[in-house]
Amino acid sequence: MQRIPEEMIEQIRSANDVVDVISEYVQLTKRGRNWFGLCPFHGEQTPSFSVTQDKQIFHCFGCGAGGNAITFVMDIEQIPFQEAVSKLGARVGIELEVEPSAVSVEPVSKEESHMKEAHTFAMDYYHHLLLNTEEGEQALHYLEERGFSKALIEQYGIGWALPGWDSLTTLLARKGFDLAEMEKCGLIIRKENKDEYFDRFRERIMFPIKNEFGHVIGFSGRVLKKDSQDAKYMNSPESPIFQKSKILYNLDVARPIIRKKRKVIVMEGFMDVMAAEKASITNTVGTMGTSLTQQHVSKLKRLTDSVTICYDGDSAGWEAAKRASELLMSENVKTEIALLPDQLDPDDYVKTYGPEAFQTQIIDRPHAYLAFMMMAARKNKNFQYENDTLQYVQEVLEHLIVKSSPLERDLYIRQLSKETNISEDAIYQQFRKIEGKSLRQQSKPSSKKMEEMTPVKNKKLQAIDRAEKLLLSHMLHQAEIVDQIHQDHGLHVFIHDPYEAIFVRLIGFYDEFAQADTHRFLESLNDNELRKLVMEATLTERDPEHAREEVSDCLRQINKHRIELQIQLKMHESKEAEKLQDMKRALEIAREIIDLKKSLSTL
Repeated sequence: MQRIPEEMIEQIRSANDVVDVISEYVQLTKRGRNWFGLCPFHGEQTPSFSVTQDKQIFHCFGCGAGGNAITFVMDIEQIPFQEAVSKLGARVGIELEVEPSAVSVEPVSKEESHMKEAHTFAMDYYHHLLLNTEEGEQALHYLEERGFSKALIEQYGIGWALPGWDSLTTLLARKGFDLAEMEKCGLIIRKENKDEYFDRFRERIMFPIKNEFGHVIGFSGRVLKKDSQDAKYMNSPESPIFQKSKILYNLDVARPIIRKKRKVIVMEGFMDVMAAEKASITNTVGTMGTSLTQQHVSKLKRLTDSVTICYDGDSAGWEAAKRASELLMSENVKTEIALLPDQLDPDDYVKTYGPEAFQTQIIDRPHAYLAFMMMAARKNKNFQYENDTLQYVQEVLEHLIVKSSPLERDLYIRQLSKETNISEDAIYQQFRKIEGKSLRQQSKPSSKKMEEMTPVKNKKLQAIDRAEKLLLSHMLHQAEIVDQIHQDHGLHVFIHDPYEAIFVRLIGFYDEFAQADTHRFLESLNDNELRKLVMEATLTERDPEHAREEVSDCLRQINKHRIELQIQLKMHESKEAEKLQDMKRALEIAREIIDLKKSLSTL
């Protein structure tokens, strides 16, 4: 792969503000000089992810992740350095000819990379069959009748799987893919008691499923024949690259639109998302037919704090919407629910009433969380029966206690009174009774909860940890310090291996670039753990005016610690020699310990 010129890298780095780049993936809020959000590299409830605009760096105080705009794209999209530079270049109108690498950076395994590569190959193969072969004509005609334009088919990479048993299997083998890996990721199936394989998907319209970074990780296949005895839809099984609980269909495309509109519409499946696309509604994602999960919510919260649920209009859809809404509200996400008529899903509604009606009558007119919960509680209840009436009032009041303002409380209690013919005073009395019970239950474990919530104070960094971090900080800012220490002490300067690994890389870096450049050095590291240490060192306070004195003190601390470790080792050896009654060896070790302690006292 041709190397990108340094001046081009610098131009791209300078043109991409780190706040703007990260904001496309994470919802950031300014606090003081810095921007904060939920870290995209580990699950958290409280923002500890900081972006510093004047330094053009980011750092997570929770997991230690850090770097600049280029390393962020490398880590978040799991792509090599050159691809990240190319992607950021395209973002600011600078086109680079960089071939996408088949192998992603760590932590993605080679096996997972092969699986994604195979899925991309399969998508292209199925797509070609649909658009360019006689075998795909019937499926193409069916899609066109269902309102799928050529542009929509192209956009989503829709394809057709042949009825034969092993057409894809044969091609995968010819391309050199490991068939055992292909079975593991669900593209093919192994014959029972035989070392032979056949295609999982046959005679189906193929809808590719991509992760949030645009990598194909699975498929959903729909039968074409109405009289088929097979299941209407067949999805890829769970695999190392495909977990339904984590996947939000269309997030790779919708992410910048969600961030711009500061709102996302969550639907049940990919067909619903495509129906919304027909109505020019583009800030949509689908949960692949599974319930909304904590992992889904975490991904959405990084982009927006406003979610509209749009599920099917049947009873199962209502129940799913209730669960999803409660989960979102528990995470302090503003939640609204767009309701569809009975038994209709978004695709059915668009076909029946048209895309404009779907936009104006459904999406633009969502119900507030509490209003929806009242409607859900009212379902299948007959107010002529006392039990139904009391149960309805109880359910609504429980929701009001958890999530309501005084104004909302007044509004919905008034509505409850009108619906049930129970006086507002009586409902308020019941509300206060439920509220009191809830408060008592909450107060019982409060002392324990306070203990759990009290952050444990971090142990003071050992002198050696501070010394190594501060020494590295000076090395990152002054190339001459690295040169001098390398001449005087060789390669074995640090106690801990990760710092030594960074030191070795710094020597090579300064041989090539001569001048200190923290940004460029960070970009040269593929190891996330090493990058974290570099970021921590970068953020460590140092005194540039007294750099020589601080470096000398750090080296003295490190040398002191090394001698102390040697003394501990010798003392252990001495005990072992005494156990073996090797008094001569024990005496030799004792003299060595005395010499080490003398050298320690001179430091």
